[in-house]
Amino acid sequence: MLDIMEIQEILPHRYPFLLVDRITDMEKAKSITGYKNISISEPAFMGHFPGHPIYPGVLILEGMAQAGGVLALKSNDLTKEELESKVIYFMSIDGAKFRSPVRPGDKLVYKIEVKKLRGNLIVLDGKAFVDDNLVAEAELKAMIVDK
Repeated sequence: MLDIMEIQEILPHRYPFLLVDRITDMEKAKSITGYKNISISEPAFMGHFPGHPIYPGVLILEGMAQAGGVLALKSNDLTKEELESKVIYFMSIDGAKFRSPVRPGDKLVYKIEVKKLRGNLIVLDGKAFVDDNLVAEAELKAMIVDK
């Protein structure tokens, strides 16, 4: 549905901090599904952990937040010009749980649902999966603001 070039038109993040490779499904103001392919060449693996590479939980949360950011920004039906003048700030991450390690070679699938959308405020239920197994979850709160 959205490839990496289209994602970069929405989010300001770039390598090595753009953590969503593709959006596969989106229903505005309701939900979004996307993924990141986890490669051994990820910069985080140089130090987390040598000889036992585990994708950091904080990066899983950031990937969920970025997918949620795409959803939030696309749900407000902003023009391309308006989109360029907005950024999404995450205000809180609550109830974060990590259920299973994510390793090189995994396809990390983000499934995000809107719990509340009121003006520029959005509350999201985020889940991350590998092979249909839940690996992480959290509630994300964010606000769309002018750059």
